[in-house]
Amino acid sequence: MNNQVAAAAAGIQNSLSSAVTILGLQPAALVDHVARVDWSLLDRVPGDRGGSIPVAYDELEHILNEVKIHVLSTPEDPSPVKTNAGGSVANTIRVFSGVVGACGDDEQGRLFVSNMSSRGVNLSRLRMKKGPTVCLIGRYALGNRTMRPCLSCAVKIQWLVLRFAAFNLEVIRAAIRFAKQEKVLVPLDLASFEMVRNFKAPLMELLKSGDIDLCFANEDEAMELLSPEAALNFLAKHCQWAVVTLGSKGSMAKHGNEVVRVPAIGESKAVDATGAGDLFASGFLYGLVNGLFLKDCCRVGSCSGSCVIRSLGGEVTPENWQWMYKQMQINGLPLPNLKG
Repeated sequence: MNNQVAAAAAGIQNSLSSAVTILGLQPAALVDHVARVDWSLLDRVPGDRGGSIPVAYDELEHILNEVKIHVLSTPEDPSPVKTNAGGSVANTIRVFSGVVGACGDDEQGRLFVSNMSSRGVNLSRLRMKKGPTVCLIGRYALGNRTMRPCLSCAVKIQWLVLRFAAFNLEVIRAAIRFAKQEKVLVPLDLASFEMVRNFKAPLMELLKSGDIDLCFANEDEAMELLSPEAALNFLAKHCQWAVVTLGSKGSMAKHGNEVVRVPAIGESKAVDATGAGDLFASGFLYGLVNGLFLKDCCRVGSCSGSCVIRSLGGEVTPENWQWMYKQMQINGLPLPNLKG
């Protein structure tokens, strides 16, 4: 283990002095293996294209081996498979916040620690446990992505970021109970249209409990509920804030009687949509924490969400962070402290 990774791993065991405003709960640390693949591979992967459903470890290994055969390399992309820390919650809190959860003690886990630490994420509440740390994302045409994760392991703050997952429901419910006891606000990401479709009953139970303060849905997830507009109103009925992202068409948000529709910011060709919704959520939360108007929260979300789609994978390059910084400057939005 090199010095940088060793220092990052050691930092997990020590409490950091800086205050954390937004904390993300991701019980399992995930590492993304992102690759361009041909359609024939996706035709043999269980589930719908563009969705996200869990797979067993042996199935994951099989898919990873198939990726090596079907990966599409280009002269502009000498490294056709990109590996970096992933997971919806990790992507959302990568810039401004901290994470609580566990990661494996393998090479993937150490990569997750190093990658998140290099972005200034507070890892004082992350614990290393024995076991693998893995996740696969296969990217396909038109900048979309198909995800097949393998989940092997399962504070006084203002926000606790959660992602809907039927296989972690007891963890999610326990986290929500803790959050409500401590008067912590809970935003929930709907994860994927397949998750909404296949586990609608427990999702409805969570939403109708009144314990979810903010709900993020993309257009496909909203369509599994109703239409995007009707889904926005439904979510806002049960949550203080509701947000529906619409890709290149921008986003909609509702808080109380206020409804805003905000166009996408910046000319940004989508190379890969991995992490777009997560980074939008990160920017939106940044806006709320900093007291911005609802419209401006969406505009910050548009800047952060658009910056990640400009290259392959959910990790934002230094150049794309600077692109986001410039877009926020142009639009008169308060600037975060960027690192990297």
